[in-house]
Amino acid sequence: MSVATARQAPLTLVRAYSVSAGARLRTPRPCILANWPRWLNARHVTTTAPPSQEAVPLRKHLKDEAKRKKNAAKTNNAGATKKQPVDPRLQQWELTVGIEIHAELNTAQKLFSPATTEASGTAPNSRVALFDAATPGAQPQFQVATLLPALRAAIALGCEVQHKSGWDRKHYFHWDQPNGYQITQYYHAFAKHGSVSLTAADGVPAEELQGAEAVRVGIKQIQMEQDTAKTTNIGSSTYHVDLNRAGLPLIEIITLPQIHSPQTAAAVVRKIAGVLRSVDACVTGMEFGGLRADVNVSVRQRGTEGNGANYSGVSGLGQRTEIKNLSSFKAVEDAIIAERDRQISVLEAGGVIEGETRGWTLGASETTRLRGKEGEVDYRYMPDPDLPPLIIASGLVDHLRLSMPELPDETVQRVQTQYALSAKDAKTISDLDDGDRLDFMEETVLLVKAALDNKTIDEQKIGKLVGNWMLHELGGLLTTTETSWDSMSITPQELADIIANVQRKHVTARVGKQLLATLHDQDPNRPRPTVEQMIEDGNLRLRPLTEEGYEQLAQAIMDENPEMVNAVKVKGQKGKAMWFVGQMVRRGDEGTVEPEKAKEVVERLLAT
Repeated sequence: MSVATARQAPLTLVRAYSVSAGARLRTPRPCILANWPRWLNARHVTTTAPPSQEAVPLRKHLKDEAKRKKNAAKTNNAGATKKQPVDPRLQQWELTVGIEIHAELNTAQKLFSPATTEASGTAPNSRVALFDAATPGAQPQFQVATLLPALRAAIALGCEVQHKSGWDRKHYFHWDQPNGYQITQYYHAFAKHGSVSLTAADGVPAEELQGAEAVRVGIKQIQMEQDTAKTTNIGSSTYHVDLNRAGLPLIEIITLPQIHSPQTAAAVVRKIAGVLRSVDACVTGMEFGGLRADVNVSVRQRGTEGNGANYSGVSGLGQRTEIKNLSSFKAVEDAIIAERDRQISVLEAGGVIEGETRGWTLGASETTRLRGKEGEVDYRYMPDPDLPPLIIASGLVDHLRLSMPELPDETVQRVQTQYALSAKDAKTISDLDDGDRLDFMEETVLLVKAALDNKTIDEQKIGKLVGNWMLHELGGLLTTTETSWDSMSITPQELADIIANVQRKHVTARVGKQLLATLHDQDPNRPRPTVEQMIEDGNLRLRPLTEEGYEQLAQAIMDENPEMVNAVKVKGQKGKAMWFVGQMVRRGDEGTVEPEKAKEVVERLLAT
């Protein structure tokens, strides 16, 4: 059965087993994972889930991220901007952050039941197997295929996949947890000792880089676990519980407390989200609820590294608090800033930071206390007696490692080299719209190469040319018209035809931009002319002036503006020569003045 067919198949409930004394004493057989062709090559295609009411709209999310990156760049270049002065207290206090990222795996079934994970168009409590509802006697049945996206995530994040791992029960009682416990891998995770590397381009501030090219944040472990049910508050005292989400497969990625700024914390979440997306491990991004982050925040006085708490080899930490369920990159950054400032204020007033769980609401200025912080004793961790250990064959890991898709950093490096783009432009084009713009650009490059017959220009030059049109012309058009990428109607073929005509000097660059804007304004659902038809119908084909014509037009403009001529020839303001080029393009008939030729003529006349 194909994955698509499996997702549409009727819901199969987990068989209910009677729990006898003998059954309770049985020894579970280990689950051995090797290269099983039956499921190894199956890959569940990612679909975008509809945003929930609480989700941040994607366009607003991208705008916030662009604004944040712009402010971060200003801070990196100039220390601190006037709008965001450095808090003098930060010279005395050091922030430390660790992050726990919960990502929903891209699978067809839940973690321990064959109930479907398909969310689209399903009613509440309609995707529930017996084990998901904690029906007496129901046993967990590990769904082997859920391990595939988890392994891809672990390999992509540089983790060591453990040959043997196990399952633990984390006990707590709440209506979102029908069994009274969550099955996780607290003691014996399937992947350990990974890391992510971040640079200034990722949003790391200069003060954290301290002159280095990159900072590395360790990943303690990645563990598989169940999701909880969804609770909806109806009125003041009524709660609706939807078990569709109960038992969905998650991975929890736990970083080491090696992060020392809110911007870097947000960058870590963003970087990991990009890696998960690139290897198709996660269902949806943070903006659609497929990924959530908990942050552990502590502060300590600088120079007291030898004192304080210890976590996984990192010593001298202050008392931490945990902020739960942050659902956007901006929320991660803002919540850390608020909690950092609160802890500093408490300590400076002679108070003590309590270990507790706190909440955050977008737009708030302070975190709020939710409850006291639970520990290992409170959760009563114990090995799950109903599940065998998980044995992962090295051959499977090797196969997945060899068949891994391109990772984000590798993509940026390739784009930079292959298309001669700057590091900044390569990262921008690779990151925008989940890589859709890069796919559009690469298809356009191939079409331009075919149109130019591969002889007049090499791939690097074509790539740089197309990249500039994508980022500046097409990107600027989308920004000024407030159009999302998904709503954009221009095709790679149309952009390639425009660029090829400009490159062959059949039309000017100015006309090319006008053609692009005209196509953008047209209704995509109605028949539209080709680029060639638009050029012919509009009489836009380039009819260049003669050499004498260029000189006469340039000289006329110079005669009318002697002060500009004086600025260039006497005062040495060479940059103002381009003003004459602009005037020639504006005054000349459409399709008659080439900027490059106009520049050559202007510079020659001004030199005499």
